[in-house]
Parts: sequence; structure tokens; C-alpha cells
Amino acid sequence: MPKKPKNIPIIAKSKDGEGIFISTMSVEDTDLFEDVKHSHRDDYHLFSLQLKGTTSLEIDFQKYTIESSSIFYINPNQVHRVVSFQNVSFSSLAITNASLSQENLKLLEEITPVKPLFLSAEKLSMVSEVVSLCLKFFERKDEKLYHSLLKDSCNVLVSLIASYYLEETHSADKLSRFETITKSFKTVLEHNFRTIKKPTAYAQLLTISTPYLNECIKNTTGYSVTHHIQQRIVLEAKRLLYHSGISVKEIAAELGYDDYPYFSRLFTKVAGISPLAFRKKNLE
Repeated sequence: MPKKPKNIPIIAKSKDGEGIFISTMSVEDTDLFEDVKHSHRDDYHLFSLQLKGTTSLEIDFQKYTIESSSIFYINPNQVHRVVSFQNVSFSSLAITNASLSQENLKLLEEITPVKPLFLSAEKLSMVSEVVSLCLKFFERKDEKLYHSLLKDSCNVLVSLIASYYLEETHSADKLSRFETITKSFKTVLEHNFRTIKKPTAYAQLLTISTPYLNECIKNTTGYSVTHHIQQRIVLEAKRLLYHSGISVKEIAAELGYDDYPYFSRLFTKVAGISPLAFRKKNLE
């Protein structure tokens, strides 16, 4: 049985194109991409437009099948791997935080995580046209304003994709006060779950009272603020237990718990299984 890596592997893209890499390719055999067959994170945001064939992916313990005329987005925090390719043709954009506009970074925080999205013929045509333009700029490295042209065109593509995802949910101008606060809470939680554990602290960050925060979150999700905090912590713990070789005590410390027994009890309560049992059950 292969030994787990000490930490979750991270795949980095070349710095060519100022943290942007875009390509179109056809693949018949998953073996051409040995590195993506193993669980990993990326140091970039990945957008992939599937034009033909079938791709099977595993993202944070969920399995997805992506068919033609679909797009999917993977955030740098998500642990994922390609299970298989079946005669696929796709275009993909890898873009780092530094190359994304602040507006797009905020949009992506709001929609993460998402499922693969099927595109109508009209939307597929629109995305394909913008991808084609981005590819042309990516290849014209001798242009005087190469980086600006590439960066701006790729941000247009990201905005377009994000807009299609947002159409599947409420648009920002139609959100209720409760939904707006819930969105803000989830964004703040994503940035702070390792260091902030108490609902009161999140309420302070959002400049509202703790009871009102709980009311908003429970109204829109059906669960308490504490539930969401614990679920996010346990998701990260599961990622590290499954995909890395670091000890449970090290995982507890990385997630902000000096009291290892307390962390173990919390994990067991939320996951219904102890950390060690979860790791043993999921050994590959």
C-alpha cells in the first residue's frame, strides 16, 4: 500500500502568462495526466469547458460525471482528482489569485463550492467564443501589452462563467437580508475557520448581534451558525486525514485545537466516527 504524502500535494502552473495558463486539448487516456489522477490541490482557480466525451471527477469526497457542453469550476482549496477520461475534448483555464480581478475573486468566493453546470447551445457558443479569444492572446507573447490583454480577456471569461453559475441561484439584487448575511457569513467562515470557532466572534466581524446571525443562518439553511463552523472544520480534517500522512494531533493543531482530545470528540460527534477510524476506513 503506497504511503500517504506528508501533506496534501499542490499542483502549480507555470508562471508564464503572469499566472495564467489556457489550453484546448483532446484526451483518450487518463494515463497522459498521471499527476491529476492522485488527490491534490491546485495553486490556481481551474475552469474547464467540456466539449465532448465524459470526465469522472472526485471533489471533496463527492463524485461527479461531466458530460459534453458542460463547465465546471474547482477552487484552490478543494481537494480533487480525475477518476477517468473517456474520449474527451475540453478547454481549460488555470488562473491564480494575483491575476484575477478583485470583483471576480469576490464572486468566486460567493459561488464556491459548485457542481458542474450544463450550458445551453447559446451559452456554450458564448463561452467558446471568449475561450477562443483568450487562447489567441495567450499565444501572442510578443504583443507589447501581452499581459494586460491576456489578463483582461481571461477575467471576462471568469465573469461570464460566474454569471452563469449565479443564474442558478438568486441574483444579488433579489437576495433577502437573511440571504445576504448568510453569504457574508460563509465567506468570512472560509477565511477564518482555523482561528475563529465561536458564533459571537463571527457576529462581531459582521457587525450584527449573535442571535440575529443565528436567526439569519437558520432561516436560510436550516442549521445553526455552530453547525456550519463545525462542518467546515471537519471537512478540512477529513481532507487531511484522507489525503495526507500527518498525525491526528498535527491535524488538530493545524485547525487551531491545542486540546487534541476535545478535537477528537468534536470530529466524532460531527462525522459519526473517530478521526483514526475515519482514516483507517478510507485507506486506499
